[in-house]
Amino acid sequence: MKNITLLYLTILHLFALSLCAQKAKIARADKKYDKYAYIDAIKTYERVAKKGYESPDMYQKIGNSYFFNSELTEACKWYDLLFALTTDVDPEYYYRYAYCLKSDGQNQKAEEILKIYNEKTQNNGKGKYYVKEVNYLEKIKANSGRYKIKNAEINSKYSDYGSAFYGNKLVFTTSRDTGGLGQRRHSWNDQYFTNLYESNLTGDSLTPEKAVKFSRSVRSRFHEASAVFTKDGKTMYFTRNNYLDGKKGKNENKITLIKIYKASFVENDWTDIKELPFDSNNYRTAHPALSPDEKTLYFVSDMPGSIGESDIYKVSINDDGSYGIPVNLGNIINTPGRETFPFVSDENEIYFTSDTHAGLGGLDVFVSKINADGTFGEVQNLGAEVNSPKDDFAYLINTKNRIGFFSSNRDGGKGFDDIYQFLETKRLAPKCKPELKGTIKELASGVIIVNAKVTLYDDLHNVINSTESDENGNYSFNVDEKKTYSVRAEKDNYTPAEKTKTIQIGDCQTQLDLDIEKTICKVAVGDDLGPCFGIKWIYFDLDKSEIKPEAALDLAKILDVLNQNPSMKIDIRSHTDSRASAKYNQSLSDRRAKSTHDWLIQNGVNPNRLSSKGYGETKIINRCKNGVKCTEEEHGKNRRSEFIITAL
Repeated sequence: MKNITLLYLTILHLFALSLCAQKAKIARADKKYDKYAYIDAIKTYERVAKKGYESPDMYQKIGNSYFFNSELTEACKWYDLLFALTTDVDPEYYYRYAYCLKSDGQNQKAEEILKIYNEKTQNNGKGKYYVKEVNYLEKIKANSGRYKIKNAEINSKYSDYGSAFYGNKLVFTTSRDTGGLGQRRHSWNDQYFTNLYESNLTGDSLTPEKAVKFSRSVRSRFHEASAVFTKDGKTMYFTRNNYLDGKKGKNENKITLIKIYKASFVENDWTDIKELPFDSNNYRTAHPALSPDEKTLYFVSDMPGSIGESDIYKVSINDDGSYGIPVNLGNIINTPGRETFPFVSDENEIYFTSDTHAGLGGLDVFVSKINADGTFGEVQNLGAEVNSPKDDFAYLINTKNRIGFFSSNRDGGKGFDDIYQFLETKRLAPKCKPELKGTIKELASGVIIVNAKVTLYDDLHNVINSTESDENGNYSFNVDEKKTYSVRAEKDNYTPAEKTKTIQIGDCQTQLDLDIEKTICKVAVGDDLGPCFGIKWIYFDLDKSEIKPEAALDLAKILDVLNQNPSMKIDIRSHTDSRASAKYNQSLSDRRAKSTHDWLIQNGVNPNRLSSKGYGETKIINRCKNGVKCTEEEHGKNRRSEFIITAL
């Protein structure tokens, strides 16, 4: 099994709510009221729960309030209570529970819960982080059979790799022995330090001729590699050890790293060699690549803020020759492993090498479409001809004739790494760009929520993108097929809502709506307390007026608000639908209003703070009056309990 040259190794291995804890932003009081009460629903839920009331919905809400604020130990306590009460919950709660357990050091239990989650989601959810993907070989097979490959015939018994087009030439990296007395070998692998060579490309087949040394002006005592050129041939970016003007730079550990340098072609020679302003003695930069318009430079680095061992970055090249601030390409391209050797075609596709995206082994070459908004399409493996069980990297292509080159240390080569030439005979099948979209609404009222923060997470819960809901409450994200995403909606005074969705193959649009619930309610005289907690009616058995356990839980919430606001008074109003006689409905609503009134008094509320009345069917809020045929849902809107504030 052949080894990779040290520079290659060096470069590739680089790269070696609780809303209780936040102040609610609440607008100044509306002038038509003299006084308001602010109801923190999560605090009320917690106080009610600690008094012994149980409800899956309540435990979910409290647990979520901590989970969304990354207070995972507290979230774990409430999810414990949830799962002790019921396991019949959305699979997402299994994942959140496992996530919190793992954070709390309960690894064995976390694995047990995660196993159930994977079973419920058929390994299609976030838990695949722990479970190896089993379908990637089918995708690679579908992308195979598209290339004719041959050895480029410019290779030596040493390491040859990392080519670039330079007019009608191919410039590449090599560690071959040139026979000069000054040639130095690297102590780690007894390979010569690398230099740049060039070869003329002849004929329509772009056949490389005999390789010769590239310009002496860019040659140093150390490594030169991975060059890229502007179309006019006047500017060159390349990788070199931290060495300039005879001076060798080192990091704090006395190690000489690698940097990107720029050179200008003046009077038939490369001059004015300088390092780029975002280079550093303390991290590596390498493998430059240019966008088609040459206004963006892509490169590889392990600079602070990197996601993995080495990430691909981009930086703008300004009209005056200065540079912007480097930007990480994000989680679609970069992984916790190594991404390197970018190449951007004039079709706005980025080709790159990775050891972590699903491949055939070692390093594989992948491609992703660069969208107009700067986001990236699905990352696809190029298939089994370009990729092999060994390391395959440094891909570039002429999109006009589909001829290109890549490097590999696969078996059968001449040296440690060889350059291979290819003809792409078939393009990857075009795909629509999948879109994940939805509408953000208020849970109780169904009113659309404008300017809610909407965040897209990948299956490892890394942030991919964020936006705000528009004037119609809508949001949208570009996503990839067969990937699982979470979308979270947040807004001040609301409990965040989060849902998970796997994008199916062929689905160009996937709908995922989210409803968020008010947490901080601003109420005034005349307002109903019920909507703060989603209370539509107090539950009673049919034709009865005894308080049920479900009703006691909701009344406990009202009780807590009254205890927190000692001057608040309420009028309890009970309503029925129009079915049965008006007389019967009136009597039933009177009894139910009185039962509610009496329960609150029995639990410590001063009778002076309460009034109650039954309204029967006299306050129908829709068309469902006597004689009108309505659905059960329509009738249900008239069966309601109200807790109207009469004083604060």
